[in-house]
Order: sequence, then C-alpha cells, then structure tokens
Amino acid sequence: MSFFNFREEINIDTRFVIFGIPWDYLTSKDLPNSSIAPESIRKITNDIGFTTELGFPIPNFQAADIGDVKIEPTNVKLNIGNISNFVKDLYALNEGIIPVMIGGDHFCTYPVIKTVGTQLEKVEEFGVLIFDAHLDFYQEWDKGVYSHATTSHRIYDLEFMNNKNLLIIGTRDIDLEELEIANFENIKYINAYHIIDGLNYYIDSIKEFFNKSNIKNLYISIDIDALDPSIAPGTGYAIPGGFSYRDLWKVLKEIAGTFNIIGFDLVEVAPNLDLENKMTSILAAKLIIELMHFIRSSKKKG
Repeated sequence: MSFFNFREEINIDTRFVIFGIPWDYLTSKDLPNSSIAPESIRKITNDIGFTTELGFPIPNFQAADIGDVKIEPTNVKLNIGNISNFVKDLYALNEGIIPVMIGGDHFCTYPVIKTVGTQLEKVEEFGVLIFDAHLDFYQEWDKGVYSHATTSHRIYDLEFMNNKNLLIIGTRDIDLEELEIANFENIKYINAYHIIDGLNYYIDSIKEFFNKSNIKNLYISIDIDALDPSIAPGTGYAIPGGFSYRDLWKVLKEIAGTFNIIGFDLVEVAPNLDLENKMTSILAAKLIIELMHFIRSSKKKG
C-alpha cells in the first residue's frame, strides 16, 4: 500500500519521494508506538479525497512512495547507516528529488538531514526548520547521545549546522538542562505562546531569521506534537497549547512560498494512542500532501 496510491518506483520525472522509517527504539517512553505510523498514515489516505485543499488533483503529483527503510530495532549505528545509504540511493536515481520521510520517532530525522546536507553544492545556503513542542536539545538521554530527546542537538553538531541556520518553532515543554545548553549555544527557538500574537509573528520571524543568514534552501521537520493534542491526540507527549491545523497550514504555505524546500518529514505519530477515527493519522496525511502542494506551487528554485 502506497501513500495516496502513488507509484512505487522513481523515474526521471519524479519530484517527491515518500519513504517511511518504522523505528521508535530511541523514544524516551514505552507508551507510544510510532514505528507503525508509516503504515497507518499510508493506509488512511484511502479514506481521504484525492484533491488538495486548493484543488490540485493528487494523482497528478510527480511522486513515488518507495516503501520503508530496513530497520533493525535495537542496532542504532546500523540503522543510522541504513537510513543514510537509503537517502543517498534516492539521489543517485534522481538528483532532483525532494525526500519526504514519515517516522518513526524524531531521531529518524537526524540521519536524513545529515545525508541531505552532504548532497548540497552550496551547504552554506542550507537551513533546518523544526516544529516541535520540545527543544530535544539534551546532550544525552536514556540510551546515550542518540535519542529522540537529543535530536536537535545532534543536528546542531553536524559540520554544516550552526545557531544561524537552525530554528525551532512551537516549543512549550522545555527542561532546565536542555534550556541551559540551548541558551549557552545561543539556539534560536520561538515558544508556542506567541500564537496569541498572531501567525504573522511566526511567519515574519522565520523569514527574518533565515534571510539574515542568506539561507535559501530549507529542510522542514514536523513533530506532530507541535500541534495541539486536542486535534492530534495520537502522540507520546500530549502537551497543551500547540498549533491548530490551520495555523500550521498557513505558516507552511508562506514558508514554502519564500524558501526552496528541499526535503521534509513528519514524525512522532503514535497510532496506538489515536482515537478510533484515526484523526491524528488523517491530520498527518493532510499536512504531508498539503506541504507537497505548497512546494509544487512555489516558484522558488534551488
């Protein structure tokens, strides 16, 4: 089963390549099961209309869903290598593709960004925008330096990343230890309570931050807990005060119209914690296809 019945192979015309990483070994609690999210989100697209909200026919996307990365649940270093090689192979088949990853816990994002960054000719024009209720900036957590609670820190440690091309949006559950580290490193983040200042506060702040650093190409990572749990209950950390679907839809639309989005992911959906109507998986599928449409409609080029 593929995402919106997209074909399952890459060709010269393919622009978007969807793939899953069914891995959640590095989550910090046992309750959620985000490893089954790629399957759940694919399956739910059978029950969603085949047009985007702005009227584009979904079958007309130049997209492929090539399945999941092979994962050995407890072998962290092997999985990092497998994910990296998987993404490299995508570019080898078509260097112009836009990878779209469905997780898995948020650590799945790290090896994807690591690999995407190494494919760029002008890495100095590359930035990462993360939507998350958490900073995920611990130096270590639970099993060590590799954890979904250390994801942003591991991304920051990449040789092409710094505090001028990494931005975290929607935070509202920050622990003292990671706050101290983030402040010491001067990491820019924008808390969720700024929703009361209006969406333009986020949109303008994001544009200003990346434009100031001459960033043209963005990778976007969306942790589903950036959204309010009243609309996305199927996640391990249901922190109140997040974005609405329409809030995030609007922000993504504006950002995709301003920057060249060269890859994105959506992570941390836990179908086992969702309601019977699968509203979180539906929300995830809608966000993915809508962001694909915003990118497709953009005039921005890398």
